[in-house]
Amino acid sequence: MVDLTKHTFVPKHIKLTEEEVNEILKKYNISLKQLPKISGKDPAIKEMELKKGDVVKIIRNSETSKEAVFYRMVLNE
Repeated sequence: MVDLTKHTFVPKHIKLTEEEVNEILKKYNISLKQLPKISGKDPAIKEMELKKGDVVKIIRNSETSKEAVFYRMVLNE
């Protein structure tokens, strides 16, 4: 079977610690519920052992600024 996370079109996904999540929420002055969502069944994070409410940092390549960072909250297990 192919490891989907190694594919060049799949951006890097990193599970954030509780401390990192709190820093992000404070930085952007938002609540956890205001973060965009991602399904726990998403193929890119399926094997990451995430639970509902975890936050994932997604780092994508960008033509204009070397990389672009996005944050998503996991919807379900």
